[in-house]
Amino acid sequence: MSKAVSANAGTVGRQAAVIAAASGLILTMGLPANAADTTAGVSASTESGSSQAALAVTAAPTATVSFERPVVKTTAAPVIERVRAQSTAAETATRAADATKDAPAKLADTVSSAAASGLAAIAYTGIGHPYLWGGTTPNGWDCSGFTQWVYAQAGISIPRTNAWTAMRPTSTPSPGDLVMQNGGAHVGIYVGNGMMISALNPGQGTLLHAAAATGTSSFFTLG
Repeated sequence: MSKAVSANAGTVGRQAAVIAAASGLILTMGLPANAADTTAGVSASTESGSSQAALAVTAAPTATVSFERPVVKTTAAPVIERVRAQSTAAETATRAADATKDAPAKLADTVSSAAASGLAAIAYTGIGHPYLWGGTTPNGWDCSGFTQWVYAQAGISIPRTNAWTAMRPTSTPSPGDLVMQNGGAHVGIYVGNGMMISALNPGQGTLLHAAAATGTSSFFTLG
């Protein structure tokens, strides 16, 4: 705390003391003349035990003391954005070339799968129709007439007899492939899981049965 005492307190009769508190507020109070006389020669330095000379400060009774706090401005730190690595032109071209190269193979697989599953679905529609030697329609057909009709519904033309000669053999048949049995004595449509659909005989007509139940089998595909 700092204290200011007027040197001519005796003529004024009342002196003003200005005390600056740590909070920055200014407090003023009046002291009697005699009290001012007894403390006129005492300063903050002598009260604290210092041997330094007293410093006298004269101020008007209406004087005020104020302390200004400096204005501090803050600026937010800049935000650092992550930069995503970009593909080079060479990498982009490589991916495009790979996609172009694989497209025909993928398209062929899709067409083949669709055709095969379509043929099997068509074959299922023939179940229950009668067997007729030499027939080629749902009103009556034999085994080769049935297989020719199934392929024709999918827009595929195959010979009525010995149709497998226009195909290639396969050891991994897919639904829709041709099943040739007993050296060419019987033929049907493979539908998967070891099963086939064929026109067996006048007594049984066209039905779903295991390929192993009607003799040895060889498989042929258009793919």
